[in-house]
Amino acid sequence: MKMKSTQYMAAAGFLAMIALTDCAGKEKNEEPGVQNYCIGKELKKDLKLAEVTMLPIEESITLTGEVESNSDKTVPFVSLVDGVVTETYFSLGAYVKKGQVLASVKSVSVNEMQDDTKTLQAQLAVAKRKLASVESMYKDDIASQKDLQEARSEVEILQSNVLKIRKNRELYSAGSSTIQIKSPADGYVISKNISSGMPVTAGGDQLFTISNLEKVWVMANVYATNMRHVYVDQPVVVKTLAYPDENFSGKINSISQVFNENERVLKAKIIMDNHHMRLRPGMSADIVLPVNAQNKSALAIPEKALIFDNNQSYVIVYKKDCALEVRAVTEVASNSRNIYVEGDLKQGETVIASNGLLIYENMKNQSNNPTK
Repeated sequence: MKMKSTQYMAAAGFLAMIALTDCAGKEKNEEPGVQNYCIGKELKKDLKLAEVTMLPIEESITLTGEVESNSDKTVPFVSLVDGVVTETYFSLGAYVKKGQVLASVKSVSVNEMQDDTKTLQAQLAVAKRKLASVESMYKDDIASQKDLQEARSEVEILQSNVLKIRKNRELYSAGSSTIQIKSPADGYVISKNISSGMPVTAGGDQLFTISNLEKVWVMANVYATNMRHVYVDQPVVVKTLAYPDENFSGKINSISQVFNENERVLKAKIIMDNHHMRLRPGMSADIVLPVNAQNKSALAIPEKALIFDNNQSYVIVYKKDCALEVRAVTEVASNSRNIYVEGDLKQGETVIASNGLLIYENMKNQSNNPTK
């Protein structure tokens, strides 16, 4: 009887151990980071990791703005003659060299220039003969110094006018009735308002604009509420929709002293080196400025390392492909580069900074389905 009682007690104890083990396993599976989830080969290809670092807390503000051409390196072209465009040889956005023929214009002004040249040359011949006569009379004390000076001045004015017309004809490569419009500078065509068959007038609307885009201006909108945060030589980061993963670094070169009448903002100018011509005039931009530097430090991670689920922020700590841990963190501050956090995280640990949400969901699903 005693032996049977002992056997019953041993069996009961074994069942209790199984029950406790099962409960512990279920409790363990409630946290997605506990399962031995492994990152697959395909996911590993795009995996980005980041080290947790301790950095001084710096926050930032973001201003809206727009990319503009450098007006110091921009040349608008206006026709100097009346006529009709017969042909164009360039397109918007094209790169052109100084002196390159961009369009042809048929104009009666060419004939007028030719007639003016003949008239001036005839007048110049008469003026030269008159000057020779006055010089001869001046030597014989018949003409005065004033007469000689007036004769010389008349010749010089006529020679200048002839030279001016000749240069204008050379500038336009004028033929019998057609002139050629040439590029006034090297650069990109950033505006075009000229086409075949279009009439043009001397001193009328701009036909095209050429700009050297090696450097561009980013004009930031500074509202009154942000004035105290913005100053000359302040470092900035420029972001665009065209290149969302790329930051362009610069600094504020100048700030207008008068509010723009239409937008009610001050304009802050940022001169940017435009490598690979990625910044184009007319492109919208966000300008991020560091402000409110605090006298304390915190753990810093990339923005994409943070995962938000059920009112709680998490990060995934990476040790190796099959050793991942989900840690809860609390956001302290943020800027354009980092998010500052507090929580169960240590300096020098490695966190996953790409596809974190996907990995988190996979770990969570495996935790809820441990037989898979």
